[in-house]
Amino acid sequence: MSQAKRIDWHRWFGIGLTEHFHGTPWRVELEKELALKRQLLDVVIIEQADSEATLDPAALDLPDGLENLRAHNLLTYKSHQEALDAWALDELIGHYVNYRKLLVAQQSDTSAAEGDANNNQTHLLPEAAFQLYAVATREPLKLLRQLPASALQPTDLPGVHDLKWGLRQIRLIVLDAVADTPRNALWEIFSTNVERVRQGLRHYHRRSTASQDLLYRLILNRLGLPAMTYTVEDFIRESREEFIADLTPEERRAIVNEMPFEERRAMLEQIPLEERLRSLDLDQLQALDPEVGTMLRKLLSKLE
Repeated sequence: MSQAKRIDWHRWFGIGLTEHFHGTPWRVELEKELALKRQLLDVVIIEQADSEATLDPAALDLPDGLENLRAHNLLTYKSHQEALDAWALDELIGHYVNYRKLLVAQQSDTSAAEGDANNNQTHLLPEAAFQLYAVATREPLKLLRQLPASALQPTDLPGVHDLKWGLRQIRLIVLDAVADTPRNALWEIFSTNVERVRQGLRHYHRRSTASQDLLYRLILNRLGLPAMTYTVEDFIRESREEFIADLTPEERRAIVNEMPFEERRAMLEQIPLEERLRSLDLDQLQALDPEVGTMLRKLLSKLE
C-alpha cells in the first residue's frame, strides 16, 4: 500500500471528525506536527474555551467511545487497509509525550511575547487534561491475542474498550463492532460492512460545506460497489445541489464565465426565448443597431 493512499484515508477520517465536531466545544486538527522532524499525529480534538457562542446541541450527541473527551484528545486511526498493532500504540504514547511538551513550548513563547517575567514557571499540563484514543476499523485480533487478560476492559458500549498500555490508558474503538444507532453514523461510514456504510450515509448529518469535496472522494473510493451505486450518486447529487444553492450571484457568474463558449451557448439555448427577452434591460437596447433595438422592443411589448 502506497504512502499517498494511507494519507488519503487518514485525512478523510479526520475530515469526518472535523464535520462532526462542528458546533461543539471542541475543534479538530489534522496531521498535527509534533517535532522539527516530521511526526504527524492523525487527529487531535481540542476543547475550545469560547465554544458557548457556537454550540449546536445536536452535535453533542457524540459517537460511541468519545463520551469521555478531555481538554486535549489524541487519536490514532487505522483504516480497513491497516492493522492496529503494538507499534501504533507505542507511537501514540510518543506523540502524547511530544504534544504535551509542545504545549509548554507554545505557552512559553506566548508568555515571552507578552513580556511575562514569570514565563520560566511554565509547567506541563496535568495528565488529567489528556485522553488517548486508538480507532481501528477492524478488530485488532493479533494485538488482542498478545495482551494479558487484564489489559482490556470492556465498557457498556459495544466495540468500545479501555486498554491498559504500560502506565497509560487508551480508549479503543472498533468501528465494525459499535452499536447500530444514528449517533454512530460517522463510525459506520468507515466500516467494512457495506450495509453499515449504507446506513451511515442515511443518518450522516453534514454540519458544514467546507469539506464536501473530500467527502465525495471518500464515498466514491470506499463504496465503489455495484450495490451502492444509487446511494453514492444520490449522496453526490444532493450535496452538489446544496453547494450550488449556497453560491453567491458573483460566484455563479464566475463559474459561467469559465465555461467554454459552446457550453455557455448550449445553456442559453435551453432557456425559453421569452425568458431571455424578459431579462433584457430596455436602456441597454439603446446601444444596439436601431433596427435591432426596434425589433426587440416590439417583441418585449408583446410579452408584457
